Amino acid sequence: MANTRIRTIDLNFQGKTQAIASYLIRQGDAVVLIESGPGSTLAGLEAGLAEEGLSPRDVTHVLLTHIHLDHAGAAGWLSRQGAEIYVHPIGAPHMLNPEKLIASATRIYGDRMDQLWGEFLPVVASQLTVPNDAEEIVIGNLHFLPVHTPGHAEHHYAYIFEDICFSGDVGGVRIPGYLYLRAPMPPPELHFGRWRESLKRLRGMKFSRIAPTHFGVFDDASWQLGELDKTLAAMEKWLEKVMQRDPSIEELRDEFTLWMQEEASVKELSEDVVRAYSLANPVAMSADGLMRYWKKGRGT
Repeated sequence: MANTRIRTIDLNFQGKTQAIASYLIRQGDAVVLIESGPGSTLAGLEAGLAEEGLSPRDVTHVLLTHIHLDHAGAAGWLSRQGAEIYVHPIGAPHMLNPEKLIASATRIYGDRMDQLWGEFLPVVASQLTVPNDAEEIVIGNLHFLPVHTPGHAEHHYAYIFEDICFSGDVGGVRIPGYLYLRAPMPPPELHFGRWRESLKRLRGMKFSRIAPTHFGVFDDASWQLGELDKTLAAMEKWLEKVMQRDPSIEELRDEFTLWMQEEASVKELSEDVVRAYSLANPVAMSADGLMRYWKKGRGT
């Protein structure tokens, strides 16, 4: 069906608008979400659903772009309400048993884990579906195409639906109102070469709109994919220059933070928008991803 209505649910992450979205698509008996968001934003999800006359128990399917906590943390809870959860094959074991994922995140976030991300429950095994790359997902009259798009994460899917690409994080982070985006580059799976190949694959597909999880639906998909390609090239060039000095991780974080601050100043981003970018894409975490890529990922 052409022009199916898509509702952007703002999950109000950490009290901030336009940081994390879940996308709602309804058609007949199908109530589909793209992304569950984290466990900490269930109240925001429930409020968004209630505006459409729905409750979490009405959600029939959840399509996850990848298993990072800000995208998939509430999926287990939603599976217990009856939703069928779709995820990339590499991510599936971690949704059934998230212990390693939680332990890894706890090393990063420490005692802020619960405040930031809330509870991450395992997905009910009978509610988990694992589609293959380019294996069409048919839900009633709705058709979604999962596209394996590594670079940000190996287990990343973008979903093509009608004229729109739900790009997760592989399409970058972009706040409405600004012709500006950032590339989220957390460890451990950042890989510039694979990311560029993913963008090339997406550019060869037919869609005009793009909906990154951070944040919103944009009508200039071609611009966004091209701009992200340029952003990745600039970051890789910057990294090669900085790493010649063999900085410590603390020094790299400081230099990268300064670079991002200077860019925000040039683009005249407001403090509110900078905070949204920082919540969706923590600068220090991208520095950590860059360091790991430099030491372990470049030759792969």
